[in-house]
Amino acid sequence: MDSIFSIGIQSLWDELSHMPVGGVWWINTDRNEDAISLVNQTIAAQDKDSRVAVISMGEEPKKIITLESDCGPQTVRLFSMSAEADSLYFLSHDIQCSIDPDHYLVILKCANNILQNIPAEKLLSWLEKINKWAKFQNCTLLVVNPGSNNDKLFSLLMGEYRSLFGLASLRDQAGSYLYDIAFWCNEKGVSARQQLTLKHIEGKWHLAQQEETVVQPRSDEKRILSHIAVLEGAPALSENWSLFESNEALFHEARTTQAATLVFSLMQNNQIETLARQIHTLRRQRGSALKIIVRENNTSLRATDERLLLGCGANMVIPWNAPLSRCLTLIESVQGQQFSRHVPEDISTLLSMTQPMKLRGYQKWDTFCDAVGNMMNNTLLPADGKGVMVALRPVPGIRVEQALTLCRPNRTGDIMTIGDNRLVLFLSFCRVNDLDTALNHIFPLPTGDIFSNRMIWFEDNAISAELVQMRALQPEQWAKPLAITSDVKPILNARHDGHVWRRVPEPLRLLTDNAENAPS
Repeated sequence: MDSIFSIGIQSLWDELSHMPVGGVWWINTDRNEDAISLVNQTIAAQDKDSRVAVISMGEEPKKIITLESDCGPQTVRLFSMSAEADSLYFLSHDIQCSIDPDHYLVILKCANNILQNIPAEKLLSWLEKINKWAKFQNCTLLVVNPGSNNDKLFSLLMGEYRSLFGLASLRDQAGSYLYDIAFWCNEKGVSARQQLTLKHIEGKWHLAQQEETVVQPRSDEKRILSHIAVLEGAPALSENWSLFESNEALFHEARTTQAATLVFSLMQNNQIETLARQIHTLRRQRGSALKIIVRENNTSLRATDERLLLGCGANMVIPWNAPLSRCLTLIESVQGQQFSRHVPEDISTLLSMTQPMKLRGYQKWDTFCDAVGNMMNNTLLPADGKGVMVALRPVPGIRVEQALTLCRPNRTGDIMTIGDNRLVLFLSFCRVNDLDTALNHIFPLPTGDIFSNRMIWFEDNAISAELVQMRALQPEQWAKPLAITSDVKPILNARHDGHVWRRVPEPLRLLTDNAENAPS
């Protein structure tokens, strides 16, 4: 008779706890101490005659493994291995040198954060091989992996149901724990997308409440989780609305939802990558029933940023100039939708396609030409949509070096150079009809007051042809920025409010305290 082992969580029903021999199960934890506790409680949950072996990476197993006198197996075989990812590839060979793994529960307790830097291809290849090994040796392998940021790994493993029999994560939630089960397959059947609340009491894991052994229903379809800025100061519109002060708080609450509507707020362009990662995590882990919307509260997005958010799993991006009434109508329009587009397992694929240039600000003339040339030769990017190049010639009385000090791009991929009495800007993924808006964000003064004329190139062939002319310019004609002096105040005490630059008034005191108190 084949052995069946159990996870060390009390009151957890068989469909979500049994681990029969012949497969691999995987559990991520946020903290190392939670992983150690789960390993110890899993050992204690086994029968007296069970065969159990524990492999600890980077830690002395005798210091972290404790056996209870009144429960669990009589003996446990303990092994240690180096805290290096490469040691995983020798796991199956090394363990067979000491034991016959037949009908064994082999628990691999990984070192903290050890798996985050392994290339995905290597990890999946190892997982496929170790699954075949567990099946051939008729044993159960449980991998307990602690790490501070396991979302990327969890999303990657969700598609490996042929190599994994079970995948779950244990996350700390301030006083309780969320046990998030992506899928769990055993002799009782298959369970998926289950979320349970656990309590850790006196070193033991318990269900917070007795849950029925049925698939959790989509009871949150009418819920709308929104950033508070989306409603522009209005209160929650109904009992179904929940408002959050930050996207981070909204993201953490959204990880427990099944089919709710999530409305994130985008204030600045430096939030785009973080928001994209959050959307990618939710879409990969919580499924296609979620409705994810991004509301642009200020002019922050370019076409490529919008493609990135949609590619990561957003249903819709609402532009900044849509009034609140239109915004609410669009939120209503996505109700009942199922997300059907493919979302890649690794978000770096999307980031590399939409953010190929990692430069910003001033570049030397030749560096500028090489960077823009590489963009033009990138076949993964859309034709005639890679950006706009504009050459600006200063008005008489302003040197091009002085004009450069007014140029303040704040978006990665926006670069400039100076030479031949011109300031040349390349704005990656900017539409030509959005050029004036972009320039108003970059310069604190109207460009008509600084520059006398400008030339614009927005098609790939036109930009490439101009680069040929620029490369022909002799180095003697390249200009250099003005030398930076210390403690120089900004040229203008100004701030951009999302539409135009506005001066910020500074208080000035005309009289000193002594002068005010002097007798008249």
